[in-house]
Amino acid sequence: MFIYFERRLRMNKAWIHRIGSMGMILFLLPFFVTAQVRYSNEFLNLGAGARGLGMANTQTALATDATAVYWNPAGLAHYSKESWKQPPYLRRSAMLMHAEYFAGIAAYDYAGFAWKTDTRQSLGVNLLRFAIEDIPNTTLLVDDQGNIDYSRISYFTEADWALMLSYAREMLHRVDGGMLSLGGSVKVIRRRIGDFAGAWGFGLDLGMHYMSLRWQLGAVLHDVTTTFNAWSYHLSEEERAAFISTGNELPENGMEYTLPHLSLGAAWLLPWKEHFSTLFSLDADAYFDGKRHALLSGNTFSLDPHFGVETGYKEIVFLRAGIGNFQHETDFDNSEYTSCQINAGLGVCIKKRLYVDYAFTNLGNVSVALYSHIFSLRLAF
Repeated sequence: MFIYFERRLRMNKAWIHRIGSMGMILFLLPFFVTAQVRYSNEFLNLGAGARGLGMANTQTALATDATAVYWNPAGLAHYSKESWKQPPYLRRSAMLMHAEYFAGIAAYDYAGFAWKTDTRQSLGVNLLRFAIEDIPNTTLLVDDQGNIDYSRISYFTEADWALMLSYAREMLHRVDGGMLSLGGSVKVIRRRIGDFAGAWGFGLDLGMHYMSLRWQLGAVLHDVTTTFNAWSYHLSEEERAAFISTGNELPENGMEYTLPHLSLGAAWLLPWKEHFSTLFSLDADAYFDGKRHALLSGNTFSLDPHFGVETGYKEIVFLRAGIGNFQHETDFDNSEYTSCQINAGLGVCIKKRLYVDYAFTNLGNVSVALYSHIFSLRLAF
């Protein structure tokens, strides 16, 4: 393998050994940090783009537009090629999406932009925001005399922000059309709970993407160095007194950690008839932070597979579906069964530049949350 890349990429042996050593360290890293983690930054698992959401988030091998910053930064290097579902050579790609969950209580907004700096390199930026507005603050509802005073109710916003900056480079371009690229994303996270608390966080994702005429493969190691959030709390004397009088513990400044997890993806394009084609995709997310509520789960390792399909006509209209979120559940009569989440979607391409995508999906299991209608716009120019 190293000899092949040395001949193709004209690298010296020292540089190849550095890449191999780094890859081995990144692969083994999740197994050494499992003892220090707890869940955080779950808003980063909501997805990006209605196309991906309609296909059950099977985008690790497929995303080659601005959403690749979120799904797999290595895919950015391929987005402007004459390839699957992409218009001919276009240097820039933009994406906007808005979604509302829980009957409009929570809003999720996404914006992405990507561009090629030359024929082999690409840059991308994504901005995500998940927020709940007008949350009533009843901490000071009772005055000093012990009377309830509704005029003391105030309102605040809980908002989570993430800025993702990506770089991707094409490393190998074979004569038969196969292309290999590598990429990475730096994540800057800002979380605020009114004026009471705030956190800054930082993380790193690394990805690989391979594209051929019919196959696409992808792999991403999320939160490579363990993403952390540093929390600080700012309570007034009145709020502190209210916490103590009601038997609540005072929050303390501290750290949250998000362990690395690995996403693997594969996709296969099947042309049929003259103007029709079907795209099959499979993703599997591997977690190393202990037992999870996933289809395959152990004490230290869990695997969450999900499947997607997209059928297109003349690369103008696309019908999509996906299945994922497999979970083992127990019914009221103590019988066990496996549940899943089924998604659906639709896409329309206008003059090979503007894509309008729609997804019918939800945040969790079908028995837990209602489905939402999600729209996004993709523009290549």
